[in-house]
Amino acid sequence: MASAPLDLNLLREDLHLAEAGGFCTFEGWVRNRNDGRPVDGLEYESYEALAQLEGERIVAEALERFEISEAVAMHRTGSLKVGEVAVWIGVSAPHRDAAFRACRYVIDEVKHRVPVWKKEHYLDGDAEWVACHHCQTAPRAAETDAHDHDHGHCGHHHH
Repeated sequence: MASAPLDLNLLREDLHLAEAGGFCTFEGWVRNRNDGRPVDGLEYESYEALAQLEGERIVAEALERFEISEAVAMHRTGSLKVGEVAVWIGVSAPHRDAAFRACRYVIDEVKHRVPVWKKEHYLDGDAEWVACHHCQTAPRAAETDAHDHDHGHCGHHHH
């Protein structure tokens, strides 16, 4: 999890290994509409400890399942404007097929399993929490105490 804008070059550094012939990345951006309503930004809150753990677990699973060299997963928290990177996944591998498949696996699992809530800010001044359909199993109380934590990497693995 990261409360500051992501340094994409820094995130890539850990993935740039001699054995890796390719690198696949997915960036999720804040878009300007949600359910047909114009949005000028949003806020993400997470259940920090659980998000960290789940992110690390997903990265470990990807490393086990696919012939990849390294994987990194990062999700922003806090206020984001339209166009900013909200989620970033990077995978390096000796061969491209594994990199593509592992990247897809990590982003899909992050969306389903990492407890992050989203508050949309609409252009008309309205704002509302958007229930992330995928994280309703997490304790709802977490929404209120998800502040004031250190923000480290969601998932990281070193050999």
